[in-house]
Amino acid sequence: MFKSIFVIIFAFTGLVCRAQKVIEPNLPALLKANKINVVNRSATEIVSGSKKNVLHLDGKPDAGIAWIDDIRFSDGIIEFDVKGKNVLQQSFVGIAFHGSNDSTYDAVYFRPFNFKSTETERRNHSVQYISLPKFDWPVLRKQHPNQYEKPIDPSPEPEEWLHAKIVVEGADIRVFVNNNPQPSLVVKKLSNGAKGKLGFWVGYGSDGDFSDLKITQK
Repeated sequence: MFKSIFVIIFAFTGLVCRAQKVIEPNLPALLKANKINVVNRSATEIVSGSKKNVLHLDGKPDAGIAWIDDIRFSDGIIEFDVKGKNVLQQSFVGIAFHGSNDSTYDAVYFRPFNFKSTETERRNHSVQYISLPKFDWPVLRKQHPNQYEKPIDPSPEPEEWLHAKIVVEGADIRVFVNNNPQPSLVVKKLSNGAKGKLGFWVGYGSDGDFSDLKITQK
């Protein structure tokens, strides 16, 4: 009897493991193959410190996205490394997901210039969730202050690489930074989209560096 139970549990565990799909895109290869659809930005491959195979998005007015072709994300985990800069109001870097077009998507992004600020209110605006087009940051900050944006503790260095892990489970979104087991941001999803495009995101006037994307889909 115990042996039968063990076999059933083992078989079930195997099915769960196989149900998860892990994708680790080769960003430079996709860029060369025109498999990254860049909106309102130019994308180039660069070397940044010890990191190679880095995707760089330049800075321009309005937001920009580098959609990754052939990836449709629903539930699971998004992990990536990102680097912005410590320049006030000129560094908004993150990722968009559940995108249906270039103006309708959810996004999680960081404001590195706020990470180490001596002003509490600015530190409270270090990591942000938005859901466009209805719920951009001004609407959320006015209607739900300090709910969809939070500080990061411990605060990262604003000029260094940051590791982001975004867990999406149905309507629940949790954001983890630099392998901290405690989430920096926990929110309920504001959009109805359950599956859509995924891509790196930069805000108004911002450039950014991105690397080591890993997607675990359920």
